[in-house]
Order: sequence, then C-alpha cells, then structure tokens
Amino acid sequence: MANIVFLNAAKVDYDHTLDFSALQACGKLTLYESSSAEEIPARVQDQEVVITKEIPLGPELIEQFPAGVRLICEAGTGYNNIDLETASKKGIRVCNIPAYSTGAVAQLAVTLLLDLCSSLSVQQKMLANGDYRNFTDALSVRHVEAAGKTLGLVGAGRIGRQVLRVARALDMPALVYTRTPRTWEDPGIRNASSFDQLLRESDFISIHCPLTPKTRHLFDAKAFAAMKPTACIINTARGPIIDEPALVEALRSGRIAGAALDVQEHEPLSPDSPLFRLDNVVLTPHIGWKCAEARQRLLGVLARNIRGFLDGKPVNLVS
Repeated sequence: MANIVFLNAAKVDYDHTLDFSALQACGKLTLYESSSAEEIPARVQDQEVVITKEIPLGPELIEQFPAGVRLICEAGTGYNNIDLETASKKGIRVCNIPAYSTGAVAQLAVTLLLDLCSSLSVQQKMLANGDYRNFTDALSVRHVEAAGKTLGLVGAGRIGRQVLRVARALDMPALVYTRTPRTWEDPGIRNASSFDQLLRESDFISIHCPLTPKTRHLFDAKAFAAMKPTACIINTARGPIIDEPALVEALRSGRIAGAALDVQEHEPLSPDSPLFRLDNVVLTPHIGWKCAEARQRLLGVLARNIRGFLDGKPVNLVS
C-alpha cells in the first residue's frame, strides 16, 4: 500500500461533504487541511504520492522532497504552480485532472455572459444601495440580447467547446482563436485568422486557454484598445492571462464595456483592488470548479490517476 499525502485537502473539501473512500482504497491516506511552505518538507517524508491543490511547488521546495516521492498529483487542471523541470530531475512524475470541471466552468462562463447582457449584478448592487430607479424611471443599465452577438472564444478545449455549444443554442455566431484551427460543421462557427480579428469582431470574449509564457498578459492595453467599446471580456481560465492594471484602465475609460472575472491575476483578490469598485465588473472568487459534483468527480479521477501510476499504467501525466 502506497503512502499518500494530501497537503491541503480543505481547498477541495472546504464544506466537509466529500467522500474520500476512493483515495483511501489506493493506500494509506494522510489529509492535512492546509500546509505552509515551511511545513511541506516534513509532511512529504515517507510519502510516495503527494497531492496538492494549487500550492506553489517551486524548485527549492521540490529539491527538499525525499527520494521516495514518485508522483505529484495536482488536484486540478492547471499545473503551472509546479516546477516540472525540478520534479523531472528528481525522477518525480506529475499528473493533473484534465476534465473534471468541464460542465461546471462552462456553466459559470455562460452565467457570466448572460449577467453582462442584462446587467443583473449591477441591478442587484443598485437595489442593495436603495437605488430603485430601474423600477420607477427608465431602465438605466445595459440590457442586450445574446442572440446575434459574436462570441470570441480563446481556446477550444473541452470547456471552450461546451461554452460554444451553449452559445450556438443562444443563436450567437462564434469566432474561435486557437493554436490549432479546427474544422467546424456549424456554419455559425468560424476560425479567427488572427488574434486581432478576434479582438475587432467579438462582442463578448471568453477565455479558455492555459496560462503559458505566451498567454501571460495576452490581453494587455494594446488588446483592449483593439476591442469594440461595447465589448465585454469573460475569464474563467487563469487570472494572469489578463494584464489587470490595463483592464482596470480600459474599464474606467470606457474603452471596453465590461468584464466578468472568476479568476484574478493575484488570488485572493486584495480588498484594495479597484475591480471591487467598478460598476461594469462582475467578480466571483474562482468558483468555476467548486460545484459539489465537480469536486467529488475530481477525487474520483485523482484515485484513478494514482491507481494507474501504482499499477504501471500512468494516465494524465504532464511530466
């Protein structure tokens, strides 16, 4: 039986509702609610499998891992928090969970899009502040149909394609920007010939690409300047894909109409962030993956990853 440690299980099971039996069947499981960088070296001693949810594992930390650690499991899709090069040098494999939250994140992206169409969050803020103008006077907020508006999609992986299916059901034409152009049977979906075309022609842009050196600050001041002044941006992928100060300036100046962000450049978002005080911004605290069903599914895939690795048939390896 392998020794398995989950360094920050509360990040996934914050409400203490999840069933860990599938993981327990893989070996001797030790759960820590959270772990600081200083605590991790001691906690990975005598462990073969280390599970983390978004904990930064840089070179200095991984160098302290004992020789017995054979596998690091990132309990999520993104793994940019783990230094793959150092792990590889130490003979440690790394795996992730590529598809556990597809439906949940796509659901949130579409929810945010519809919120922006109808200014739902803005109206709720007005009511909370005792402002009833929308009930007593003419409607004073943005209110548009999704139908006929062009959805620009950055990335066409599982989540992006799910968002695309819902968008087409809403009669939104779509423009897709991706590293590998796809063939679409639906004439309402086109591949963007360039990033600039996506920026110029989209009414809503939804981000579904990974964070890499090439996509970091993909949306900067130059990108916002190329967008329609009526356009809105939605990010349920990774915060640093957007240059946050440039976004704030674009929103303040009216260069773009709005933004809906489930992820931010620095998380948790500082209470001093100007994003909290902009009326044309919808914010959620990185909840796309947090549906109860998605979190339980995550544990199931984690267990399959570990069992496959221990059986000599590894899956979902990224290193």
